[in-house]
Amino acid sequence: MSILVDQATRVIVQGITGRDGSFHTRQMLDYGTEIVGGVTPGKGGQTTSDGLPVFNSVAEAVDATDANATVIYVPARFAAAAVSEAADADVPLIICITEGIPVLDMVEVYHQVQERGCRLIGPNCPGVISPGKAKIGIMPGHIHKPGRVGVISRSGTLTYEIVNSLTERGIGQSTCIGVGGDPIVGSGFRDLLPLFESDAETDAIVLIGEIGGDEEERTAEFIGDRISKPVFAYVVGQTAPEGKRMGHAGAIVSGGAGTAESKVKAFSAVGVPVARTIDELADAVAEKMKG
Repeated sequence: MSILVDQATRVIVQGITGRDGSFHTRQMLDYGTEIVGGVTPGKGGQTTSDGLPVFNSVAEAVDATDANATVIYVPARFAAAAVSEAADADVPLIICITEGIPVLDMVEVYHQVQERGCRLIGPNCPGVISPGKAKIGIMPGHIHKPGRVGVISRSGTLTYEIVNSLTERGIGQSTCIGVGGDPIVGSGFRDLLPLFESDAETDAIVLIGEIGGDEEERTAEFIGDRISKPVFAYVVGQTAPEGKRMGHAGAIVSGGAGTAESKVKAFSAVGVPVARTIDELADAVAEKMKG
């Protein structure tokens, strides 16, 4: 079992004829994901080099293919509109890989997605993968291994390093989700933790946080109240100076809020161990899973 995506997920690609969209479509197909078509306005009726139909709109694509998920690889200036179009077409799962979307654009789209009852992952995220079943996004499939540890992360590349360390120790993953590093994302830790909590084939959860904002502090309180499965945490940016953004638009410490220290303290208060290094995190999870 997995959450969000599996072998039955039928995916369309918004921006399928572009450079990034076409490249990652091939990667997802090679992994075994069921890609059923794509969308590029003005190119409807064409067929990609992989033999996939191209549609002018998401609504047309959904009507023709019964898609239940979409992944967005379009330039930042068009990405919010792409998310909006997917929500209007009632696509249950929308994954937006694009980075650099203006915050004000995301504020409006976020509320639209919520009102339509869709689930948005991203933007500025690597996507979702259920190892051995399906991947939607840009995650490198070869480092993942099917197993019973769920992973949720604000960081993209750090997720890869941690997953690789788990796999090297023989610890597989049920589903890995990159929520995105922007100030406003469609789904946060508290939206996704209950899915892992109710998944019969997830035994433990790895949570990768970052400096900036109060998502981790609020998540720690949520874990204390709602999550019974063991959770292991890692906080990126523990040496970042105040006021300096570290890579992600949301990873900024300002006015003493959003520090690594406050996040570590919050997790520790509810019994969630916070590792100081990636190896320490992987070792702790391996000890728990093999114990």
